[in-house]
Amino acid sequence: MRESTVRRSRTQFDPTPHRRELVAIIDEIVADPALDSRAIDRILKKYPRRGTGFFSRSEIIAGFRSFGSSLRRDLDEQAFLKRLQLRPVRTLSGVTPVTVLTKPYPCPGQCIFCPNDVRMPKSYLSDEPGAQRAEDNHFDPYLQTWNRLRAYRDIGHPVAKVELIVLGGTWSFHPEAYQVWFVKRCFDALNDFGTGLDRRAQAGVAAARIGERGSRLAEREPGASYNQIVGAALRESHGPALLHASENATWAELEAAHRANETAACRSVGLVIETRPDQISADEARRIRRLGVTKVQIGLQSLSDRVLEANRRGCDVAASRRALRVLRGAGFKLHVHWMPNLLGSTADEDAEDFARLFDDPDFRPDELKLYPCSLIESADLMRNYERGEWIPYGHDELVDLLADCLERTPSYCRLTRVIRDFSSHDIVAGNRLTNLREVAEARLRARGGSCRDIRAREIRGSQFSPQKLRLADQGYRTSIGDEHFLEFSTDDDRLVGFLRLSLPASPLPDPELRNSALIREVHVYGDSLGLGLRVEGRAQHTGLGRQLIDHAAGLARAADFDDLAVISAIGTRAYYRGLGFGDGDLYQHRSLT
Repeated sequence: MRESTVRRSRTQFDPTPHRRELVAIIDEIVADPALDSRAIDRILKKYPRRGTGFFSRSEIIAGFRSFGSSLRRDLDEQAFLKRLQLRPVRTLSGVTPVTVLTKPYPCPGQCIFCPNDVRMPKSYLSDEPGAQRAEDNHFDPYLQTWNRLRAYRDIGHPVAKVELIVLGGTWSFHPEAYQVWFVKRCFDALNDFGTGLDRRAQAGVAAARIGERGSRLAEREPGASYNQIVGAALRESHGPALLHASENATWAELEAAHRANETAACRSVGLVIETRPDQISADEARRIRRLGVTKVQIGLQSLSDRVLEANRRGCDVAASRRALRVLRGAGFKLHVHWMPNLLGSTADEDAEDFARLFDDPDFRPDELKLYPCSLIESADLMRNYERGEWIPYGHDELVDLLADCLERTPSYCRLTRVIRDFSSHDIVAGNRLTNLREVAEARLRARGGSCRDIRAREIRGSQFSPQKLRLADQGYRTSIGDEHFLEFSTDDDRLVGFLRLSLPASPLPDPELRNSALIREVHVYGDSLGLGLRVEGRAQHTGLGRQLIDHAAGLARAADFDDLAVISAIGTRAYYRGLGFGDGDLYQHRSLT
């Protein structure tokens, strides 16, 4: 069944037999710039697709790209796509996110709240949207990346600037050969897609049957753990090393794919992995930096050793402190996961725990995911629930807690998510609302509060006057020194762009950064635009990034730093070279003397 799904997705729509209907649709859409989504739907009903219902927006876009521009010279593809674009919020943060999952693999943790779906990487469920796409593509990195790029392009989104997000449990626990191969194949897909190459037919699908084997073994041995079942399935398929012969690439091959991506039409402007605090060391930070990683998602879950122990997390708060210090000192963006309603905690204790995230300089993450604990039947927490030891918070108690968290999140942090993307039918007990953030925001407004995190303030698709932007500098202390959050915002506090600058209080451990101030992130918001495009009133490609970097250089120079380093993504290296940065080993540098 899964193979047929993938096979259908590879069949390209041919607009040529439908030229007459598509031309009529395109003409009507172009003729009236004020059309809304419902008006477009009425046009589609006027010109049905022969024998098969109505045209989808992706099929109209395909028709436009095939022959629309030959009909009228004044047709603007960007403007046309904007009218038809589905789910525009996906790329309103300035980049196009592409999420891929690693194959099922044993996990070093034994957390009682984690689902144990042996068809999936640890903590994921097979009916989560991203997990479904991964399974449909056999967990193959090339297929996942290429097909996701095509899906975006088909519904009108730009794919020139991609944030590649690699999920799947504990990345650092996979064999190094698998990690190098996985990232290389993602970059191969970016590079191929940008030039119109389609090599999906040549992609290996070594992990295609792992989930099926795991399901079969789970039925045979119902008492076996996730690690036992997945380990046995991998040995049956891949051998004792749990690594298929095809899942192998050299560092030199990865670096060649990196170099190709520096000037590719579809570039990686960010690479994200997720891992555990106890997997991070100075050597690990340098190794994942060599892979091209710029952001790390890391599960702290709680800042209470008592709660962590009760939930068999396997690492303590001290490990989280060490991990964030190492990662921040290496320039990575810090995307923390935190979980209220864990076994052994209360709503009042959770509120105090959340406050520590930002009161304590050892933490203060750049981004945050709030995951209220929900009970999944396959999780070990089920036993505690059946014994009455764990009870989910009531609706009002949870919403009040989350409203407190929203209000306490500072303006330098982006609160990315407030729930896991679990289907309601998978949840035995706990929150089932998919719009929990909206509910919590409404509760916060009702009591006179407001949310000022980055996500709440993003300019998104709104227009603005560059001449009226305000430059602000928010400083705060971290475990390695002083942090500056530089931002451009409008008069009504809409965030247009920002930069994160670290000024270490003492030399950093990495020899390459020993005497450097460090830019950890530069981000300009608004619609994701193609490389080099400029649109009046939009944030991207208006020089705001350059201005932020120049201001950061001034701050670093005033603090007596001779060098300004940046943790650049592979696809942004050329941009930084144009701003006077030279290539180092793993970072780019600009002299301040």
